[in-house]
Amino acid sequence: MKLDLNIRKRKLIFFLAPAIFLFMVLTSATPPSNTISKAHVTPPQDYQIKTIVIDAGHGGRDSGAKGSRSLEKNIALEVALKLGKEIERQLPGVRVMFTRRTDEFIDLYKRIRMANAAKADIFISIHCNSAPGRSSRGTETIVSGSHRLGEQTAAIRENASLLLEENYKENYQGFDPKDPESYIIFSLMKNQYREKSVKLANLMQQEYVKSGRVSRGILEQGLAVLAEAGMPAVLTEIGFVNNRAEEDYMLSDEGQSEIVQNLVSAISTFKKSVER
Repeated sequence: MKLDLNIRKRKLIFFLAPAIFLFMVLTSATPPSNTISKAHVTPPQDYQIKTIVIDAGHGGRDSGAKGSRSLEKNIALEVALKLGKEIERQLPGVRVMFTRRTDEFIDLYKRIRMANAAKADIFISIHCNSAPGRSSRGTETIVSGSHRLGEQTAAIRENASLLLEENYKENYQGFDPKDPESYIIFSLMKNQYREKSVKLANLMQQEYVKSGRVSRGILEQGLAVLAEAGMPAVLTEIGFVNNRAEEDYMLSDEGQSEIVQNLVSAISTFKKSVER
């Protein structure tokens, strides 16, 4: 038993070493010059929202959750493209970038690194939820942070996409989505923009509620797509694709337009509150 415990301790140290180093880099006031390209670490004093990166979840061989007549990857892409168009229309001067515009698979780590390379001011990932049975409904928005017992279902499901990537262990510093110990790595990769991420997530949930949607709240989880974010970053679950009523809503033009307007309104309010 003692030998087994020692083995587990050595395994944990092996996992934590690269994460601790990255945590020190991300929170250092003067990071080494060779780490700056990975994420712009501290927000400028005159923080302005000029670039927003929108990520349509899943894509290509990764279909995401499945409804009775739809796939998560397709709904996410439709909403993401419409959201980008409305942001540019309603918020002149804000540039929108997409991690994907077509049905293609993109490694999770590449999505957030696109945003970091573009020095984006907000990162929004669009997803649809799913749960056993057909009664679950509502919206929820996730930020990167410490995760609590009972909130791991979405994290495990979303991070399972890692297994479709080549060399995923190298890309994620040994992270194994099936190993609970690996989540410690993501909890150590603290998002320096957590406060703004939570604020944006809260505004999104408030807007959903104004439209009569059920709010399942804000969650803090170790999602790979958010772990390295160098800006306020959220993943929003716009509804349950395995709930027939919500699936119909998310597939309809009216439903998508309402979701898009909810998100644009939240972004607009957030923009006004943080810009100085």
